[in-house]
Amino acid sequence: MWLRAFKAIISLAIIAPALVRADDLVIYNDGALASGWENWSWSSTLDFAATDLFVGTSSISIASTEWAALSLKLGSTTFQSYAGLRFDIAGAQPDIQISIQSTADNSQSPTIPLSAFGKTIVADNFTSLLIDFNALPGTGSKLESRCCGDGTWDRITFQAGGSGATYHLDNVVLVSSIVVAPQFLSAEPLANDVIAVTTVGPVNISSVSVTLNQQVLKIANQTTYIPVDTPSKSITYLQLASSLAPGSLLITAANASFAYTLPAVQYASIVQDVKYPINPHIYGVNFPSGSGYIKHLGIPMSRWGGNAVTAYNPFGGFTNAGNDWYFENRGSDSADDWIGWVQAAGSASMLTIPALDWVSKDASSYSYPRTIYPDQARFDPYNSDAGNGLFPNGSYITPPPDPTRAYTAWNTSAVKQWLSGLANKPTIVTIDNEMEIAHSTHQDMHPEPVSYDEELSRVINFATAAKAALPNVLVAAPSTCSWWFYWTSAIGYTDNAAHYNTDFIPWFLSQMKNQEATTGKRLLDYLDIHYYFQADTSSNNATAKALRLRATRSLWDYSYVDESWVGVSPQNHQWNPTAVGLIPRFKTLIDINYPGTKLSISEWSSTNDKDLTGGLVAVDVLGIFGKYKVDSATYWAEPDELGPIGLAYWLYRGYGAYFGSSSAQVNLANPKPDVLGVYAGTELGKLTLVIVNKDPAETMAFDLANVPSGKYFIRHFGGAAGVAKWQTNITIKSSTYIVVPPYTAIFLKQL
Repeated sequence: MWLRAFKAIISLAIIAPALVRADDLVIYNDGALASGWENWSWSSTLDFAATDLFVGTSSISIASTEWAALSLKLGSTTFQSYAGLRFDIAGAQPDIQISIQSTADNSQSPTIPLSAFGKTIVADNFTSLLIDFNALPGTGSKLESRCCGDGTWDRITFQAGGSGATYHLDNVVLVSSIVVAPQFLSAEPLANDVIAVTTVGPVNISSVSVTLNQQVLKIANQTTYIPVDTPSKSITYLQLASSLAPGSLLITAANASFAYTLPAVQYASIVQDVKYPINPHIYGVNFPSGSGYIKHLGIPMSRWGGNAVTAYNPFGGFTNAGNDWYFENRGSDSADDWIGWVQAAGSASMLTIPALDWVSKDASSYSYPRTIYPDQARFDPYNSDAGNGLFPNGSYITPPPDPTRAYTAWNTSAVKQWLSGLANKPTIVTIDNEMEIAHSTHQDMHPEPVSYDEELSRVINFATAAKAALPNVLVAAPSTCSWWFYWTSAIGYTDNAAHYNTDFIPWFLSQMKNQEATTGKRLLDYLDIHYYFQADTSSNNATAKALRLRATRSLWDYSYVDESWVGVSPQNHQWNPTAVGLIPRFKTLIDINYPGTKLSISEWSSTNDKDLTGGLVAVDVLGIFGKYKVDSATYWAEPDELGPIGLAYWLYRGYGAYFGSSSAQVNLANPKPDVLGVYAGTELGKLTLVIVNKDPAETMAFDLANVPSGKYFIRHFGGAAGVAKWQTNITIKSSTYIVVPPYTAIFLKQL
């Protein structure tokens, strides 16, 4: 094997020394780390003189367990003056992500997954990769600290994913300079009369020419925009002297050319007078990273939630990861402090309060020590005594552990003491998180399945305590995890049968209404659910991407039969059960069983935060939430500000350029929900539009009645222009031909 690999890369070995300039900084070449570099790796088997695969005389062999890493630290100085990092890598497309860090101020670059380089990494040949510190792969952003000043970069980490990673590295070098060749990356038609030209390097923009149906179109003026977050690329908006129209469009620039077929229009009308308010809380996220994040993306609702908060002990600052990480206690930030800075940044807060019988007692205990349970399936790679609570066959460890090993008692009195003492008051509290699966996520403290009656009792008791401590707080529950558990409990359909064959959520709403009738006090202000598409899109191939983009129909469209087990075996007593129809379904259930209750979706996801289609899904979903009157929603979890999901939020809310406060009516002559979303807003008589073209190949064009001509602010991302914050001011001369390129979302706001 090694001989075959050596022969495959021998030509690269011959030229490798020439790739290192005198002013580059070598990290690893042959046999060992270069002078000044330290090995800060963890839970990885390393060989710095491996000879089974190499360029030159040896390479680094890395075998990392789950979440472990090769981590290299420059001992006495920093490397922020360098232009980039070059390395050779071999492996069977190893699951790793790379980050640049500062040990002085704990700042860190965006993580760079290996997939962001767009190359296939193979096991028996090296592939040379380059990280440009002025254009990081995946985001295009600069290497700069977002929290702590300029950053004092001194550490490079290659971290494995949840299944570990085995691979080789060689010729690891910090390069002093990178020559960026001038290049026209894309040129796309946009809006009424604009060609958006994306470039890197010092191109000659005057070389661009545009023909439509073989007639040259005159360029009237141009504006260049460089996004502050991704300055390596720029976009030049060429305004044409005449409007775009159906036909063959050809854009040439130097040696590049870009061809489009501009289609016949789709007819639509926008009616601003038919409107209803959009609750800004629909544009929320879980655990925003900082006040700058909230302000940049305009996040109006932030949630403190997830599995770990079930065990949050506010009196000690401890929590427990449950089955997400070996049932181990750990330290936690203060929820009180979190509410304080979130609200100071301009966001309302949604605080999850524990509602089981136990919370973490310290920051170090765990429930399943090897010394007591030696036959567990897995143990923490960083703490070999902490197990995952499962036998190798997947069954739970029995008997259940003594809960006092990791926990201390919790009750409604403790909740009242905690909430009454908060310096910063939450806007909404949710009664725990996904209680219906506590027997799995927190089997160590609650091994028995949660029944209808237990969940109702806990919601009533802890909501009563919350409202006693904070009379003005709003309560959301039951934060149910998924479609299956909307309708039954973990006990199963015997629990339904014991409650007149009523599905869980309708039963829960009716019981909360009865509670108000009995006590004269409303305890439930929001019906809170979590929603994740049930169809499997994990392969992320073209078929999966198209399915992901169609799945947004499950939020509103009863004619859409869900493309998952739900569409085949829905397992409930609801009307039209194979179609999710999430928002109208739950609004109807509320109207029937407890009118006046608001609807919250405190966890939802695109199913792929890193892929462009995830961003287009998020744009579509945020438009749907506004159109169908959702009251609050928070994305799980914190979208990367510069990634596709972050851009969806920026499109609607970034830097104060908000979508309208009311949703205006959109009438489409030929709706195409699989590939098209059109959303309109209005505020003070001014129109906003968001259009998302979910088709990967076809340009779309619209004749939009009641869209005034004049000046507009436009934002967009996707398509050939890529994942970046593109924006400018344009003039729409006529709304009878508005173009949106493939795989692109645009935002138009009337000025």
